[in-house]
Amino acid sequence: MDAVKKVPATHAYTHVVQYYETDAMRVVHHSNYIRWMEECRLDYMAGIGLPYDKMEEQGLIVPVISASCEYKAATRYGETVKITSEMERFDGLRFFLTYCITDPKGSVLHATGRTGHCFLNRDMKPVNVKKSAPAVYEVFQSFK
Repeated sequence: MDAVKKVPATHAYTHVVQYYETDAMRVVHHSNYIRWMEECRLDYMAGIGLPYDKMEEQGLIVPVISASCEYKAATRYGETVKITSEMERFDGLRFFLTYCITDPKGSVLHATGRTGHCFLNRDMKPVNVKKSAPAVYEVFQSFK
């Protein structure tokens, strides 16, 4: 795994709405907001030196255990959105992120959301990250 970079607990990611993400009215289908949260989360993890593929190579799996989204304003084909994620909580086994999806300037709130994640080994058993992946634990501990 690459050297772990210390970063703030927040991260911003930009996404341009694609045609296939919309319905007949060119409004984004609700399921895509969850996908955008995942894009933001994966970009965030890679940016702090913890890309999912590298963690998986070391036997650490990070599944989604919960996801929610509240829709505030429609998003349409061709628009650009900014997804901001923030580390809400880390308890050693699980972590939770919150998301805010806005226009690039932050003046229109399109949606808010939250995802929960845990750490498992290849056998799908809970992992003590502090013991099995201390570098990962250090990064998450720094967000407290």
